[in-house]
Amino acid sequence: MTLGTTCHLGLGGNLGDPHALFDELERRMAADPRVHAFEMSPRYASAPVDATGPDYINAVARLQWTDTPEALLALCMQLESDLGRVRSVRNAPRLIDVDVLLFGDQVRNSPELTVPHPRTRRFVLAPLLDLSPDIEIPGLGPAAHWLPNTQDQVCKRI
Repeated sequence: MTLGTTCHLGLGGNLGDPHALFDELERRMAADPRVHAFEMSPRYASAPVDATGPDYINAVARLQWTDTPEALLALCMQLESDLGRVRSVRNAPRLIDVDVLLFGDQVRNSPELTVPHPRTRRFVLAPLLDLSPDIEIPGLGPAAHWLPNTQDQVCKRI
């Protein structure tokens, strides 16, 4: 029996120790009573896309969520802040970034939240497919079909 909605989060960071921050994020998310069955993909290193700075560490988390999409976004943003993220300019290097990629099969487009996440990048698709090989992106089809379109993006499993 599944409790809640299956959601996928994209994690990234290229400052400090992203591995330690991902581990701490996992611990804090798992402690939230609205989160069940939290799993993390393998991690990937990727060159910045539309950004500068050192390479990013990326991963995807899958979880069961028992609240609204907006509440999940609020939790992600609060945890980013608690873990030291400072928002400056768009695409600036950062300690940690947590994006709501998918919220079940929902499609939403509001000023606060767009799901599925509007950009398909290799550093998201590869770990997403590690966790959920047959996943469909609502409105776009199987995620595996989008991976070949990202061959030019440098991304390596670590």
